[in-house]
Amino acid sequence: MHDCINEARRMTAEMLQKAGIALTAEEYPNIEVTDFGLGKLMNTGLQLFTYVNTPRYCAKDLVLFPRQTCAEHLHPPVDAGNPGKQETFRCRMGIVYLYVTGEPTPNPQAVPPQEDKHYYTAWHEIVLRPGEQYTIAPNTRHWFQAGDEGAVVSEFSSLSLDELDIFTDPRIVRVPSHSE
Repeated sequence: MHDCINEARRMTAEMLQKAGIALTAEEYPNIEVTDFGLGKLMNTGLQLFTYVNTPRYCAKDLVLFPRQTCAEHLHPPVDAGNPGKQETFRCRMGIVYLYVTGEPTPNPQAVPPQEDKHYYTAWHEIVLRPGEQYTIAPNTRHWFQAGDEGAVVSEFSSLSLDELDIFTDPRIVRVPSHSE
């Protein structure tokens, strides 16, 4: 598994560089790779680098390999003072197909992994190309998939508490992820 993580980290750094996003040698080992505990990284997974995550704000870059899917989830209210994470996705490279709750889009362009399709319930499609962005409200079920070339997406949000995310697929384990 360690070789797979190292290869995913290398591919992630290459995609970030291609998008014009530089990481230092000290930052490289902190590229996070998660397969959500499903063991199918290239189908269902996510690579990311977190620049800052404080109680006030968070900034990350998300990398998706070609047609890789980030599983459906939501960011629930944490307590009376925290309604859950609000996040804005801004596409930097490639195309990302984002699905949120709402009116289903006829003929969506993304296809979730066939064996897990029943865990995908949000079908209102937002297509993000470089320079386009969309803000996801707290407690909104969503999932996303890269196009054929993969995608790099910057995420700007309120406090990120990934360990509290609620996934539609009960088999998913978001944390711990592979960052060794």
